[in-house]
Amino acid sequence: MKKTINRKIGYLVLIIGLAACSAKSVKHSEDTTVEEASIAVPSFDADSAYAYIERQVAQGYRIPNTPAHRATADYLAAELARHGASVEVQAGTVTAYDGTELSIRNIIGSFSPEKKNRIFLFAHWDSRPYADNDADKSKHRTPIAGADDGASGVGVLLEIARQIGQKQPDAGVDIAFFDAEDYGAPYWSRSTDEETWALGSQYWARQPHKPGYRARFGILLDMVGGAGAQFRQEQFSEYYASGLVKQVWNTAKRLGYGHYFIEEAGGYVNDDHLYVNRYGIPSIDIIPCYHDTESGFPAYWHTVDDTMKNIDRATLKAVGQTVLTVVYEE
Repeated sequence: MKKTINRKIGYLVLIIGLAACSAKSVKHSEDTTVEEASIAVPSFDADSAYAYIERQVAQGYRIPNTPAHRATADYLAAELARHGASVEVQAGTVTAYDGTELSIRNIIGSFSPEKKNRIFLFAHWDSRPYADNDADKSKHRTPIAGADDGASGVGVLLEIARQIGQKQPDAGVDIAFFDAEDYGAPYWSRSTDEETWALGSQYWARQPHKPGYRARFGILLDMVGGAGAQFRQEQFSEYYASGLVKQVWNTAKRLGYGHYFIEEAGGYVNDDHLYVNRYGIPSIDIIPCYHDTESGFPAYWHTVDDTMKNIDRATLKAVGQTVLTVVYEE
């Protein structure tokens, strides 16, 4: 079995103990011929994605059981519907690490729901209630804006939804915004339970929005807006869906985004894709892995500095265009 590395300590354990981020690059065949297909892939609009992120952050802290959380859920569902998706809001209650009952909403938009050949794209839309990685300990119980950690993945997927609404790909696409991913136990709780993270996707895996729901594969976007992001190959993704990892990283390289999508092993991250994989849909996580930060995540991760100032349109373009291309080339 693959060992789960605590999301709270991120890649640090793996970098120190297993040296995963400095591991030998994954070898891809240099002889692979890219088939020239006459597939018209829409152009991803990074300005639009940026505006979607900005709108989420402006709503306030997206913490379950708060008015800002409810308002943001309504906004996200309305945007998916506006772009032509059939929308289902999966409301439920989950229990946080400290026993708090959280009212959550998983928001799922389905394009061409009649098609059996489906692709599952997802991100978490909540923001962390604690800046427990901030250098200033007095801010550790302060909520974070979550511009990158949460809002960026949602912003990219909303722009993808807008593009799909204008031109349908051959496959049906389901876009899910999972709730309560970032309500995991802070260090002062002394909890080491990995199941306190990704509560929304765990809820969905127990009772999916459609009974017996199936998709050919899934792609999770988490923290995909940071300037100069380095997306190494997350290892649960490699374990469950190595072929999809290769496909996505090869697509990025072909499009000229190889300096973002780096062909090296990253760490194991307990994220929403883990529970989608356990449900039975092979899924990968596009998430950054850095050499030069203590956590292995961006320096602003789980701090009060996770704001719009870190969001870079070039990174959004690289991720969004890569995922759009994978979707439309299926």
